[in-house]
Amino acid sequence: MRSNHRLRWAVFALILYAALCCAGGIYLADGTLHPARRPFSDQDALAERQLLEARGGVIEDVAVNTADAVALRGWLVRPSHSNGNAAILLHGLGDNRLGMTGYAELLLAHGFTVLLPDARAHGASGGALATYGLLERNDIRQWVVFLLERTGAGCIYGMGESMGAAQLLESLQAGSRFCAVVAESPFANFREIAYDRMGQPFHAGPWVGRTLLRPLVEIAFLRVLWRYKLDMQQVSPEDAIVNSRIPILLIHGQIDSNIPVRHSRLLHARDPQAILWEVPGADHCGAISMAPQEFEHRVLDWFKLSAAARF
Repeated sequence: MRSNHRLRWAVFALILYAALCCAGGIYLADGTLHPARRPFSDQDALAERQLLEARGGVIEDVAVNTADAVALRGWLVRPSHSNGNAAILLHGLGDNRLGMTGYAELLLAHGFTVLLPDARAHGASGGALATYGLLERNDIRQWVVFLLERTGAGCIYGMGESMGAAQLLESLQAGSRFCAVVAESPFANFREIAYDRMGQPFHAGPWVGRTLLRPLVEIAFLRVLWRYKLDMQQVSPEDAIVNSRIPILLIHGQIDSNIPVRHSRLLHARDPQAILWEVPGADHCGAISMAPQEFEHRVLDWFKLSAAARF
């Protein structure tokens, strides 16, 4: 009798576990592709515009339409004295162009024309789904073409943080026209960051996602593939950079609690030609706050050296 009672409880626990994984996987999949937008008011935009204009920037509202009929919007900011080059700045998840204006101020001061786009499904851009690079890599290439045609820049540079950094690296597959890029706090591939996300609520490592909650992760991937026809297994910055010849500077805080530094280490292992700067004491995308002067010197020197090597 006791063994039958234990068996019933074991079957019940197994069924409950399976049900929770199914429900959790569906919730995770839908929520991941539909992140909350961070809207910005006219007042917010005005404040950031004034900061850029104080740096001598002339701001133009710009837009492009993608092949799947999504309108992407952003700002094109021209410096008072151009150095002949341009940079595209890519924000993180749930953010918008305003989150990158600090970097824009830095580059404007050194003569770069700067493009600040809102990613699809973010800010003022259209699009119902955020795909973490699967679709955005083509969006970025389209913005680069726009920049070249609109500005005639000698070199186009890319700089992104978090999700934007991963999307930037995804765009470096065949046909990329960047002279060099800087990626701060990117993830190495979507599966690995999914494992991390599973462990973070428990203050544990990725082993939770690889073991106890592995069924939930697999169901989430299957849900996205079945419901949205998107294969998130293809979201892999580390695969994208393997055959790329674009110079890459990776920046990652050593105490990053959002996207652990192991992701940039994985990326560096796949492309040993990339330079990895691990910033002691810096959390997620915190390098410029922890070491502002070194951050500025490293980024600007990276762009200059890459341009000199190119020409």
